[in-house]
Amino acid sequence: MSIYVSEPAAEWYKKELGLKSGDHVRFFARYSSGGGLHPGFSLGISVEPPQHPALRTESGGVVFFMEEQDEWYLKGYKIEVKYLPEHDDIIYEYSPE
Repeated sequence: MSIYVSEPAAEWYKKELGLKSGDHVRFFARYSSGGGLHPGFSLGISVEPPQHPALRTESGGVVFFMEEQDEWYLKGYKIEVKYLPEHDDIIYEYSPE
């Protein structure tokens, strides 16, 4: 399991969420009518410091992480967060590890 956030994606988060270097973004599993990696769940985000991080990476001076209670969501997978300039948005790409 791993998280990768490209530098352009990190800059997008900084712009959209008003982040600065040293801030933290948490990825977490949330109930959803859609589906990302698992039906009925999608990836949520919040700006908060880590408590019990299972995964973490830093990009653009921002720490991106997932807490222990949510690591089941990525078990056996890696996530790559990339910026799509044509849409001024990000995309989450999951692939088996």
